[in-house]
Amino acid sequence: MTNRFSSILNAVKTPELRKKFLITLGIFAIFRLIAHVPAPGVDLVALNQLFASNQILGLLDIFSGGTLANFSVMALGLAPYINASIVLQLLTMVFPKLEALQKEGDLGREKINQYTRLLTVPLAALQSIGMVVLLRNQQVLNPTSPADIITIVTTMVAGTCLLMWLGELLTEYGLGNGISLLIFAGIVSRLPISLFQTTSIIQAVSLSHLLAFSIMGLAVIAGIVYVNEATRQITVRYARRISTSSQGGTSTHLPLRVNQAGVIPIIFAVSLVVMPSILGSWLQQASNPTLVRLSGLLVNWFDPNRAPYHLIYFGLVVAFTYFYTAVTFNPDKIADDIKKYGGFIPGIRPGRPTADYLSYVLNRITLAGAIFLGLVAILPSIASSLTGITTLTLGGTGILIVVSVVLEVSKSLESQLIMRNYDSFL
Repeated sequence: MTNRFSSILNAVKTPELRKKFLITLGIFAIFRLIAHVPAPGVDLVALNQLFASNQILGLLDIFSGGTLANFSVMALGLAPYINASIVLQLLTMVFPKLEALQKEGDLGREKINQYTRLLTVPLAALQSIGMVVLLRNQQVLNPTSPADIITIVTTMVAGTCLLMWLGELLTEYGLGNGISLLIFAGIVSRLPISLFQTTSIIQAVSLSHLLAFSIMGLAVIAGIVYVNEATRQITVRYARRISTSSQGGTSTHLPLRVNQAGVIPIIFAVSLVVMPSILGSWLQQASNPTLVRLSGLLVNWFDPNRAPYHLIYFGLVVAFTYFYTAVTFNPDKIADDIKKYGGFIPGIRPGRPTADYLSYVLNRITLAGAIFLGLVAILPSIASSLTGITTLTLGGTGILIVVSVVLEVSKSLESQLIMRNYDSFL
């Protein structure tokens, strides 16, 4: 960890990285400023009471960066963009043309990104309409005419597009993945509130429970750091000609991370796990008895205080970990690159056997990473039910993203510093 902090300090001293750092801070400031610009026609007092009594909405709010509880112009956060990304990634596995487009390199990925942006708009409109209906049923939002509804929906869609643009600016000119960084900024901005609420209830909980909760939190942080740093080193040898009469070779290692997907599976899982509960809340107002019974099932199954919710949440995290790893790591391409440059894994034939071996190893280590990631995702809720401390439950879930993003940014800075020093040496 000391090396990580020294990398951050060295990055601040480097002009190019300092520029990225300042751009990131500037975008954070813009994001937090707009996050407090409310959309029209909302009763903020009733809205705060609703979020205080609904844990699902509170979980959705923390991943929107606090914009939903304020019902700001960015109330939807990045959820529509994340859902659009999930849909496009799934479609690439169904339609061969999209799969071929994904394999075309940077040009193909840019086209898929463009399709994702276009799909984000209708998804944002649908989610905006759903949010308006939900808040109207709760007497929080009282639009008086269709023009008012259109104004609110248009404002929320525009806010999502603006946030999506800020995220892409962060990815291109900032310190890392823009989506993760914006969610990180929203969570960090809410941590002081969670800590203040915790200090206010210290008298209501026993010291042993508070100590147990703190120990669990430290253990989670240590585990996240350990698993994010854990890698399986695959030895790769390369043939190298030394002279016309003799031959030699060199070896290197291909690192396979235990948590290859990083923090993205948690973001994907949260985006999906909160939707059935919100849908159930909408259907409770229906006049059809069948829809009312369906709403009861959805609310019960996706209640954060019940076991089915935790099992589904855990399963989604594990599934998305495998899915995102399969999307980002292509064993066939790695095997072809190793073969192209005259390399081989000792004991494994080049080509298809190498790709099969990499897939086998990756699936095994990803299982450990996926299970750990799923346990960390549900552990704060379990700890809350055991200790009675509810104010840090959402903050505890956010720790996973905070720690992972800090590690990813610090490693990115470290690699850029190494490349810069190498270029200067040359």
